[in-house]
Amino acid sequence: MQSEDLSWLTSVSQKAATASSDFDLNPEVSLDPARSLRTAAVTIMVQQSQFGPRVLLTKRPSTMKHHPGQIAFPGGKSDPTDRDLIQTALREAQEEVGLEADQAQFLGGLKPHETVTGFLVHPHIFLVDQAFVPIPSPDEVAEAFWVPLSHLLALNKYQTQSRRWKGARRYYYTVPFGPYYIWGATARILFALAQAADEA
Repeated sequence: MQSEDLSWLTSVSQKAATASSDFDLNPEVSLDPARSLRTAAVTIMVQQSQFGPRVLLTKRPSTMKHHPGQIAFPGGKSDPTDRDLIQTALREAQEEVGLEADQAQFLGGLKPHETVTGFLVHPHIFLVDQAFVPIPSPDEVAEAFWVPLSHLLALNKYQTQSRRWKGARRYYYTVPFGPYYIWGATARILFALAQAADEA
């Protein structure tokens, strides 16, 4: 399945299931059907390396107002000037880690993911040049690091954990890697990718 050029990820993205949500493991939560969600896009950057394909993730600075210290994909809110959500994803990736558009090949997109903070996040998978080296923007990224794709596609690496949030117990996915605690929306999106790859 895993060809050298990673084009198999295109078919995997097409097999992704229905849209996901931060509330998937908390079915008792009642969501307002008239709620308004802000649109965002993220990049799942896959790069071939001598050790196999790997995915770039970032760690947010501890000084940030929202989600300090959390692990995330490069990405953010769509801008009215963006041509489409692919451009949103690439623009944010350039701002956060220095990825240029001509260094990335779009392979496919996963179904959108709703976050507890009111965003509808559209994940986009890109194959990036082997020569690409991330240059983190200090205002937005404390650290950029690579995770083997094989680790992220292994369903047995995912765990369900919980914590109390706003007076109730909230359950969420995690996929730990070394010193990095990958959880919440990032882990849920990766879990959807792993499920789709398992069914491919």
